[in-house]
Amino acid sequence: MIDIVVLAFVIIGVFFAVVSAIGILRLKDVYSRAHASGKSATLGVIFIMLAVFIHFLSQGDLNAKILLAILFLFLTAPVASLFLARSAYRNGVKLAKNTVVDDLKKMYDKQQ
Repeated sequence: MIDIVVLAFVIIGVFFAVVSAIGILRLKDVYSRAHASGKSATLGVIFIMLAVFIHFLSQGDLNAKILLAILFLFLTAPVASLFLARSAYRNGVKLAKNTVVDDLKKMYDKQQ
């Protein structure tokens, strides 16, 4: 039964990683790509690491380092992609042509 749970988590993790890779390749601007890499890739890696944790837990090894790595990745990867997107916006990287709303423009216009 544990092997089925581990396999399911690996399959879910690989699915999210593939969706993230496709998003990075297919999306039009840096902001959409940052969203794809920040959300989907993080979920993919977390599911795969959970599978590793459950696999070793079933063999009697409790490895807290894996849980800490999952927590660290969960907290830092989306924030890093947010900061990359904000940095790109502040440096003048253009939005995609079909972008309708620019929510950050009001915020940065007030600061200047």
